[in-house]
Amino acid sequence: MSEQLGVLKVIVVQGRRLVIRDFKTSDPYVVLKLGNQTAKTKVINSCLNPVWNEELNFTLTEPLGVLNLEVFDKDLLKADDKMGNAFINLQPLVSAARLKDILKVSSGETTLRKVIPDTDNCLVRESSINCVNGAVVQNVWLRLREVESGELELTLKLTKPVALSK
Repeated sequence: MSEQLGVLKVIVVQGRRLVIRDFKTSDPYVVLKLGNQTAKTKVINSCLNPVWNEELNFTLTEPLGVLNLEVFDKDLLKADDKMGNAFINLQPLVSAARLKDILKVSSGETTLRKVIPDTDNCLVRESSINCVNGAVVQNVWLRLREVESGELELTLKLTKPVALSK
């Protein structure tokens, strides 16, 4: 049985330097998967540097999963083209939320931990996990894999407190 840890709000902010999949441009959208939960952004037509600013919500449960993202080019007459994929390990975010509870941080803004790029994530650069007025927040830039170029900016927010013990 899985234990609910809270609600993970994922804000898909923007994409940068996405690959061309149509004649001169692409019509990108992002599909996010966490366990058996899936969410999708809207399609941005004819854009290689799209701005979505879309919030998608997931229920975060134990055992923790990895947030997977795939970017696609919307096509009308054939299957949508792949524009890359990325993932981020959610364990550092949940660990920071547990630390916030132990330290009883609830107001203002406090840095709880930093995450560096490695094989457990697709981070472009170091990312801080902060407590902002009681919510645990991480802003990240993810490098897309299996394509020539492309990055996605996300904001992850864990909105409900994480239990200290089972």
